[in-house]
Amino acid sequence: MASPHSGSDFDDFLRDEDLYERATETAIMRVVAWQLKQEMAVSGISKVEMAARMNTSRSQLDRILNGEDENIGIETIGKAARAVGKKLVVELV
Repeated sequence: MASPHSGSDFDDFLRDEDLYERATETAIMRVVAWQLKQEMAVSGISKVEMAARMNTSRSQLDRILNGEDENIGIETIGKAARAVGKKLVVELV
């Protein structure tokens, strides 16, 4: 019996399994977390200082930098971006 996914790409598989949107959201959060960590490192900003700049707790910052929590809002990500001297740009495609 032939595989129903034979000849298709991974995105098609994820769509067929209703996982595409979740996988995309997770990937975006991981990239954002990585970018924030990179900017913190380049700027010499510690987690304690970053949390203070965002007016949030260290545990909340850890949730953001973990990159796994899709429930972090755009406002929070924007605060984090501003805390490292960047801005958040959102684009619909």
